[in-house]
Amino acid sequence: MTDILIRAGCFIAIIIGGMVLRRTGFFRREDFDLLSRIVIRITLPAAIITNFAGRELDFSLLMLIGIGFLCGIVHMLTGYLLNRRRGREEQAFAVLNISGVNIGNFVLPFAQGFLGPAGVMAVSLFDVGNAVTCLGGSYSVAGLILEKQKRFSLRPVLRALGKSVPLITYVIVTVLSVLRIRLPGPIVSLAGIVGNANAFLAMLMLGVGVQLDARRLPEVFRLLIPRCLVSIAMAAACYFLLPVQPVYRPALIIPFLGPVATAAPAFTAQLKGDYELASAVNSFSILISIVLIIAALLLTR
Repeated sequence: MTDILIRAGCFIAIIIGGMVLRRTGFFRREDFDLLSRIVIRITLPAAIITNFAGRELDFSLLMLIGIGFLCGIVHMLTGYLLNRRRGREEQAFAVLNISGVNIGNFVLPFAQGFLGPAGVMAVSLFDVGNAVTCLGGSYSVAGLILEKQKRFSLRPVLRALGKSVPLITYVIVTVLSVLRIRLPGPIVSLAGIVGNANAFLAMLMLGVGVQLDARRLPEVFRLLIPRCLVSIAMAAACYFLLPVQPVYRPALIIPFLGPVATAAPAFTAQLKGDYELASAVNSFSILISIVLIIAALLLTR
């Protein structure tokens, strides 16, 4: 328990450090985009390669791809149904801003730091399904609700998926694991050096990007409380009901408890929605997720 609290404290300290450095002018808000590109395109893929390298895939874990996709569907339905009397704009906003989970920049560093390679593998497979929601699925559904498109289109989803470096990495290393093909040692060694920086850079990036607007707390909590309750229920159901090895069970919980996908505010802006509220929802969801994930790790150890 002490080890978990110390590690969690280090993660929180890095996030706070990013916030302080931005306020003092060391980082600008625009630097978030640069840090995000480094994490998404370099350190995160390297961490995935390192944690999959030399490990045989437990085929029972492939169900996590479907569970990640189902999680996004349940979140979208929650947002749609709870806002059905608030009009199309509120429904579309909720569908877009309470669905999807920030796995790569948030949950995966926690898995990397607390659960080891087995946890990273399980969380990564969850993210394959989750990516369908984050990288265009919820955006397409929100556009459909707003009647900005006449029918659901897979084109933006597939286009975004095809450009996702982490997703492509997931697919490649999963196929290699299934075929029991090992990557050359020098590649794994290089990926290990680069991937070790992922947790630090991801937490620093989150600190630089956090935007907390206390004036919008009522609106934020109206959206996030239902999401959190649904997420906790899904996490508990998976933890107690899925037939997987004990080593993977903690990894069945923390993906559900992660914050809202980082792409949500950008997609909201594209639909001419309330970008500031979307940013506030995203930022506060990070703080809530830190508490939930630390509590989950303590309870499952």
